[in-house]
Amino acid sequence: MLSKQCSRLPISTYAKYCYRKLQKVAITGGKKGLRKPTLEEIDHGRNAIVTPSLFGSALEEIMERQSELFPERKLPWVQVQLSQYVLALGGAQTEGIFRVPGDIDEVNALKLQVDQWKLPDNLSDPNVPASLLKLWYRELEEPVIPQSFYKQCISHYEDPDAAISVVQSLPELNRLVLCYFINFLQVFAQPVNVSRTKMDVNNLAMVMAPNCLRCQSDDPRIIFENTRKEMSFLRILIVHLDTSFVKGLI
Repeated sequence: MLSKQCSRLPISTYAKYCYRKLQKVAITGGKKGLRKPTLEEIDHGRNAIVTPSLFGSALEEIMERQSELFPERKLPWVQVQLSQYVLALGGAQTEGIFRVPGDIDEVNALKLQVDQWKLPDNLSDPNVPASLLKLWYRELEEPVIPQSFYKQCISHYEDPDAAISVVQSLPELNRLVLCYFINFLQVFAQPVNVSRTKMDVNNLAMVMAPNCLRCQSDDPRIIFENTRKEMSFLRILIVHLDTSFVKGLI
């Protein structure tokens, strides 16, 4: 049965919400394969119409909603908590981290809890929060690096100074979120961790670039060429960007 809050909504509200979701699915594809959603997931999706999800929203919307719970936080709670969870479960010493997907049922279950600002204490596989973290970045309404900066990024994929300059010119929230993201990846890029994960800076850039840069061309040749540039740009940031200022930042 629909909640009273949902039942009062005009049909146009549902239509607009579903249209936005269909547009995203058309671009990114389905996230659950052929598996049918659980009743809990259906209920959660319905409630997301009146209570926006932490997934698929704009960074500004997430921070506005978060300000009611954590007004002192400068970064998205979901970003920090999932990143710390990956490390706490030994992700920096787990072979194939970010490349090996977590169990899809566990990832979806974790997503439901995170959307209620909760984290379970019974997870043991770091691939689960790692997969959900990638999903959070990938599903942002606007990428961490906004589309208006995309051409600059792929134009400076070989120039560290120019690439860093692009980062410094981002809107403040995007800059903080991106620098936290890069600082997190720099942990995994350390040789002592690479020896365990088998995920060097090139591997990290390859699996993570699509989560912060989005090519909007439909031309396969352009997509292929830009993918290489996106990876190179992210690799430059992992190697050269000074992110020491975000340590301890929440």
